[in-house]
Amino acid sequence: MEKNVYFVRHAEAEGQAYDARLTDRGQDQASHLSAALSGVSIDRIISSPFLRAVQTAGPLAEKRNLEIEIDERLSERILGGGNLPDWLNKLESSFTDLEVKLEGGESSREAMTRGTAVVEDALKSDAEHILIVTHGNLMSLMIKHYLPAFGFEDWKKLGNPDVFLLKVNGDATSLSRIWENAKLIV
Repeated sequence: MEKNVYFVRHAEAEGQAYDARLTDRGQDQASHLSAALSGVSIDRIISSPFLRAVQTAGPLAEKRNLEIEIDERLSERILGGGNLPDWLNKLESSFTDLEVKLEGGESSREAMTRGTAVVEDALKSDAEHILIVTHGNLMSLMIKHYLPAFGFEDWKKLGNPDVFLLKVNGDATSLSRIWENAKLIV
């Protein structure tokens, strides 16, 4: 049986804090995303507990009368503790060396493992069409698990929101970006 897992990066938010809300533009993006997905089957919605992710899933969940399942494993990746003035360089190096771990943070491998565990658990469920809402860095690492060539430059090209589709049929998997210029491209 083929299963579809949609990886969604949250819409535009006011910041990076746990309780950062979507901007007015982000709220419009979330509504637009819901409308764009109107012809797509969705059986289950799983989201990061961060408010911006839940708010991104909200319009679709309401329209489909689906519960948003919160999963802590979809939380934003912690690159490192404290102020990191050169965080972008450190993030780039973490895409090439998945074991790099800064003080107070988690390695790319650790983040990838927790994110893909959500996917693997969801694939074991009866749901055939699963939407997962998370954050750009974690989503990039989840994509990298299934598509190892995905890297730092690809992360930089992500939009808010952004959508990728993982198709799984037995041992066969394919992954593709299905969102471009605020439109579904499938």
